[in-house]
Amino acid sequence: MNRTSEELSQLASLGSQHTTYRQDYDPGLLETFDNKHPGRDYFVKFNCPEFTSLCPKTGQPDYATIYISYVPDQKMVESKSLKLYLFSFRNHGDFHEDCVNIIMDDLISLMNPKYIEVWGKFLPRGGISIDPYCNYGRQGTPWEQVAWQRLSQHDLYPEKVDNR
Repeated sequence: MNRTSEELSQLASLGSQHTTYRQDYDPGLLETFDNKHPGRDYFVKFNCPEFTSLCPKTGQPDYATIYISYVPDQKMVESKSLKLYLFSFRNHGDFHEDCVNIIMDDLISLMNPKYIEVWGKFLPRGGISIDPYCNYGRQGTPWEQVAWQRLSQHDLYPEKVDNR
């Protein structure tokens, strides 16, 4: 079940010795590879603790950990391309809620997953932290109901926050 040279040649970012870090939002950086286990449902989770964007009004930096969990179908996101894509938010001015929804929408467009959720855990600024959560389950599948259940019961028992 090894990946073929042809499959791997489609990934431009992975293994590149000439990585360019785009600082302007660019969903075109995202790359996929084939899921070799499309008949099995399983979660893939990314923890991205160095996410940065800008406040659209003040231009002040916002920092977050972005959690992305998804159940793939035919395509999966390549992790280095995801890292570069998330880095491209560095100079992007948007509210926290918009950032997590944009990330989710771009990943849905890219992969058409069965299920996906994106959770932003932003550091406090002005004494308030904001933790937007969004999810999606493919319509007409059991994942649609999972999405509603997870959303409707999200954060019923929030974690203990000592000092982000």
